[in-house]
Amino acid sequence: MVWSHVYDPFGSPVLSTVVAALPLVVLLGLLASGGWSALGAAAAGLATALVIAIGCSGMPADAALAAAGNGAAFGLFPIGWIVIGAMFLYRLCVEAGALDVMKRSVTSLSADHRLQALLIAFSFGAFLEGVAGFGAPVAISAALLVGAGFPALEAACLALLANTAPVAFGSLGTPIVMLAKVTGIDEQALSVMAGRQLPFFSLLVPAWMVWAMAGWRGLAGVWPAVLVSGATFAGMQFVISNFVGAALVDIVGGAASLAMLAIFLRWWRPRQVWRHGEGWCEAAAHATAGARETTDTPGRIAWAWAPWGLLSLVMLCWGLPPVKARLEGRAGGLPAAVVAPEFSVPRLDGRVAKVPPATREPQEVERAVYRINWLSASGTGVVATTLLAIPWLGVPWRRAGRIWWSNLAALSTALATIAAMLALAFVTRYSGTDVTLGLALTWSGAAYPFCAALLGWLGVALTGSDTSSNAMFGSLQRVTAEQLGLDPLLICTANSTGGVMGKMIDAQSIVVSATATGTHRQEGAILRRVFPHSLALAALMGLLVWLQSGLLAWMVP
Repeated sequence: MVWSHVYDPFGSPVLSTVVAALPLVVLLGLLASGGWSALGAAAAGLATALVIAIGCSGMPADAALAAAGNGAAFGLFPIGWIVIGAMFLYRLCVEAGALDVMKRSVTSLSADHRLQALLIAFSFGAFLEGVAGFGAPVAISAALLVGAGFPALEAACLALLANTAPVAFGSLGTPIVMLAKVTGIDEQALSVMAGRQLPFFSLLVPAWMVWAMAGWRGLAGVWPAVLVSGATFAGMQFVISNFVGAALVDIVGGAASLAMLAIFLRWWRPRQVWRHGEGWCEAAAHATAGARETTDTPGRIAWAWAPWGLLSLVMLCWGLPPVKARLEGRAGGLPAAVVAPEFSVPRLDGRVAKVPPATREPQEVERAVYRINWLSASGTGVVATTLLAIPWLGVPWRRAGRIWWSNLAALSTALATIAAMLALAFVTRYSGTDVTLGLALTWSGAAYPFCAALLGWLGVALTGSDTSSNAMFGSLQRVTAEQLGLDPLLICTANSTGGVMGKMIDAQSIVVSATATGTHRQEGAILRRVFPHSLALAALMGLLVWLQSGLLAWMVP
C-alpha cells in the first residue's frame, strides 16, 4: 500500500511548519552550541526527524527506518568513499614530503595567505568542484591550506566559503542535469539562466573570502589579484554556460582562473604581505626570506604536484558521459549487474508518494533504489589515482597499507557522522516534511522570487547537495511559479543558484572540512563562523532573482 505525503498534518500551516523545522533546529542548534559533537547532534536530529515522520506525519514506521538506512548507506557510499580517497592521497603526500614541496611552491608565487587562499580555495577548488564535487573540493582545498600554513579552523572555513559559486555546475553539471529532469525545462536553458546569475557572485565571493579573512585593509591590499581571479572565473562561467553547456563550466573556469592568477603573480606583488599569526610585513623582506627558503628545482615541484594534476585528469575522464557509461556497464565492458548493481530498498521503494502541490502529477510514487556503482563512483577515481601515486611518491607499499588503515581509523567518527546526517536528510525527504518547509515560503506572494532562492538554500542545508535540493524542490518551484504567474525558468534556476549558498552550512560539508583539517569537535565553531556569510549571500541571490523578475527581466532568456 502506498502512503501519500501529508503536508499539513495539524490542519494549521504555521504549526505544521514549526514542527517540520524541528529536526533542522535540533541539528544546527546543538552543533552551534559547541557542547555537542557533530555525531551527537546528527543522532539527535535524526531521532527528532523519525519521531515527527512517524508520530506527526503518519509515515509507516518501517518505511521511515528504511529511509534512514538508505540515507546512512548513501552517506558512506558514495560520499564517504570520496573523503576516504582524498584524505589517503593527502596523507601519502605528507609521508613522502611532497606536501612541503607544494607548500614552498605556492609560497614562491606569494607568501601572502590572502593570495594563497585565492589560488587554492577559490580557483583550484572551483576546478575540483567541476571534476568531482560531492565534498572532494572542500576536503582537498582545506587540507592543502593547512599544509600551506593556515590555522586549521580558518582553513576549514575558507574552503567552505569558497565552495559556493561553482557548485551549481559541479561534477560536470550534475545539479543542472537533475533540475532539468525534475522540472521538464530544457537543460541548456537552465544553464544559460544560471550563467546570468552566478557570475556576479563569482566576482563577489573571492573578495568576500579575503575580507572575511583579513578585513577591509586586507582586501584593499590585494584587490587587483581578487579581480583577476574572480573576473576570469566569472567570464568563463558566463561564456561556457551560455554558449557551450553546463558540464565544462567549472573545469574551464577554474583552470583559467588558476592559470591567470599564477601568471599575474609573476609580475605583481602586494606592498605588504599578510599571514595568519604574523600579521603584516614588508613584501620585499618576505620575498627575500621566501627566496632563501625555496630550494626546490622545477622537476621536484612537478613531482610534488603531479598526483594532484593526475587526480584532476582522472576525475575529468571518469566523469565524461561515454566513460561513465562504460564504467557502469551501459556501453559494453563488464555487465551492469557487476559494476553497478542496484537494490530496491525494502519497505521503502514504491511505498511513498508525493502529491500536489509538490508535484504536477496527481500522485508521484517515490523510488528508493540503492546503487553501488563501485567502478564509476568519483571516490573510486580518487583511490585509483592514489594507487598510481604510491610508487610515484616513493612510498613503500607496506607503509602505504599502514597509512590506509590508519586513515580509515582516523575517519571512522567522521564517516559515522556523515552517515547520520544523510539518514536525517532522507527521512526528511521521504516523510514530506521538507515540502512542508518549502510550502511555507510559497505564502510570500509577490516576494516569492526572493524566497525561491532561500528555498534552494534550505534544500542544500538539509541535504548537503545542490543536486539533491533540485530533486527535492525543483518540481515545487515550477508549480509555484506557474500558480503565481512567474517565469518557471527563472524560479527553478533560483533553486540551484540560491542553493549553492547553503553548501557551506550543510552539516555534511562541515564534517568533511573538519575531518580534512583535523579540527574534530570544532564543527560548531565552523558553523557559527560561516552561517552569517551563508545567509547574507543567499539573501543577495534572492534579491538578484527578485530584480530579474521585474526591473532586470531582460536578463531572462
